[in-house]
Amino acid sequence: MAAKRAERLVNLVIALLGTRQYVSAAKIRATVPGYEADDGSERADEAFKRMFERDKAELREIGVPLETGRTSVFDTEDGYRIARGDYELPEITLTGEEAAAVGLALRLWQSAQLAGAAQSALVKLRAAGVEVDQTRGIPLQPRLDAGEPAFEPCYAAARDRRELTFDYRRPDEDTPVRRRVQPWGVVAWHGHWYLVGHDRDRQAPRVFRLSRVTGTPRASGPAGAFEPPPGLDLAAVVAGHARREETVVVVRARPGTAIGLRRTGTTLGPAPDGDDRVELRTTEPGALADQLAAYGADVLVESPPRVREAVVERLTRLAAMDDREVHA
Repeated sequence: MAAKRAERLVNLVIALLGTRQYVSAAKIRATVPGYEADDGSERADEAFKRMFERDKAELREIGVPLETGRTSVFDTEDGYRIARGDYELPEITLTGEEAAAVGLALRLWQSAQLAGAAQSALVKLRAAGVEVDQTRGIPLQPRLDAGEPAFEPCYAAARDRRELTFDYRRPDEDTPVRRRVQPWGVVAWHGHWYLVGHDRDRQAPRVFRLSRVTGTPRASGPAGAFEPPPGLDLAAVVAGHARREETVVVVRARPGTAIGLRRTGTTLGPAPDGDDRVELRTTEPGALADQLAAYGADVLVESPPRVREAVVERLTRLAAMDDREVHA
């Protein structure tokens, strides 16, 4: 909507809220800024009528209770007004627990797409006399990536129930793979955004971490093309997915090395050869293999075999690259 039209609609609403009587179109034309001035020409009259009809339709479409009627029997034409009682919000009452939940939600929605809406909701609640405590409740501060590029198209597709197509790169894959998904919803879990939906090609539910989506997801097909399973709990689906994929990795690290690994892992004590044994837990074994390979000979993977093989494969590939450079 153009800025001038939006300003004119706001002025019209204010004018019609400020009176209990019906206001004629002629008076609205004369008092509300933005309408075609009355210069006595047919062109100006037609321009005003078209503009005013569009504005009335716009207000009714967005839910403004615009009434048409006459203040007295002596009026010769209909006028317009907005009944304040129908327009204003009813009294909002929240329990202490409900207010705390709202406060936590406002702290959570710090993404670029939703921060404005959250702030607007807070202002409206306070204007209605509800003081929302944004610090009470859970003594944790939710932290979410405010710049997730895939969030908005994925959220919109899930909201509209439209099929979504995007390229997705798993941590153990070198190139992205095209996925076709019926998105059920987007949910935050442990500081990351996840898309939950039905994978059309694999004919099974799948969970996708949005940070692994490459490019811009594209929605296709009509809205309302599918429905999520009844009673779906998005957070529970993601939690179950994370638990199923957690991998326990045990490594040996030379004394005084791999400080970063030691900070995130659990020390198991010394190995027979004097190295330190460290237990690591991950849901991304491919990414962990990259990290372990970067330590070179300072770290040796004890288990599981698939992570050890992944590290060996990466180190072999790096050695081959160095060998080619030497003989070039």
